[in-house]
Amino acid sequence: MSATTVLFTLAENPPARMDKALALNVPLDASLSRSRLMRLLADGAVQVNGTVVTDPRARPVEGDTVEISVEIADDYHVLPENIPLDVVFEDDDLIVINKPTGMVVHPAPGTPGGTLVNALLHHCGDALSGVGGEKRPGIVHRIDKETSGLLVVAKTDRAHHRLAAQFEAHTVERHYRAICYGVPDSNDPRVRGIKGASFEPGNILKLQTQLARHKHDRQKQAVIWHNGRHAVTRARVVQPLGNPAVAAVMDCWLETGRTHQIRVHLTHAGHGLIGDPTYGGRRKLSEKAVGEGGRIAAYTFPRQALHAATLGFQHPVSKEMLRFEAPMPADMVGLIAALGGTQG
Repeated sequence: MSATTVLFTLAENPPARMDKALALNVPLDASLSRSRLMRLLADGAVQVNGTVVTDPRARPVEGDTVEISVEIADDYHVLPENIPLDVVFEDDDLIVINKPTGMVVHPAPGTPGGTLVNALLHHCGDALSGVGGEKRPGIVHRIDKETSGLLVVAKTDRAHHRLAAQFEAHTVERHYRAICYGVPDSNDPRVRGIKGASFEPGNILKLQTQLARHKHDRQKQAVIWHNGRHAVTRARVVQPLGNPAVAAVMDCWLETGRTHQIRVHLTHAGHGLIGDPTYGGRRKLSEKAVGEGGRIAAYTFPRQALHAATLGFQHPVSKEMLRFEAPMPADMVGLIAALGGTQG
């Protein structure tokens, strides 16, 4: 057996008990159930602000730093794999990748190979930050398997810590292109009546809620209003699609970066992403508006139509401001065309 460390910070307004606060705030990709967390507490594997905590009834405080030591079976090792990478930028400290759809970022028991980490180990050799351990070397942030687009990966521990601090402070610029059902509009009283939704000048939709794991499905996130993690998304219409418009290309940007944030927020506003199997559903668009080809293209689109298009941050060593853009992948370009839009 070996061990890995799960490190996170308790969000604002945590529940009154430590066990509940851990279950609410532990990163989704740690795959720790509430019962597993209870066992880890009892075994002394949980430290809060550097002190071991074993009492599930201990009082959590917003901002507490939690470190959980989790033993994992040595059932597989992460091996380098010669998988082509779309490298946007690389130097001695970091590498920026345009991740294709369908690629998992790091290995897990269900996906021990074929991941971005496997490809990075082949590309970079030993030149990856050790932060994150064997399974997640250099990984500072993630995007979902079926979401394409830009990721920055640290090649040194110094770069990793400084990049992570920028993500924690919400100073990293992240814009996504999305294709959603409907066209958000400030004149729509339905959207204005949704709790947490408002419009800023320029017809910018602002969604401000708390997010937490879904009560009945731990693989999903849900909008809540108490004891969750603060989440803010802004979005504007880039291009209406259809005649009359029944969908839209959206520019979405994150003030915070929570799991599935854009997908959950746009669904909350009634504008779920086309192709999203978890949140968006399968809606039939009007054939009159988009033609038979457009209707079929939207209904059968195989993934959430979401692409991490822009990534901007301060270089962790040189302090230079860097900004990268990745064009939309062919499947999203094709969907836009099928719905009567243009790539531009």
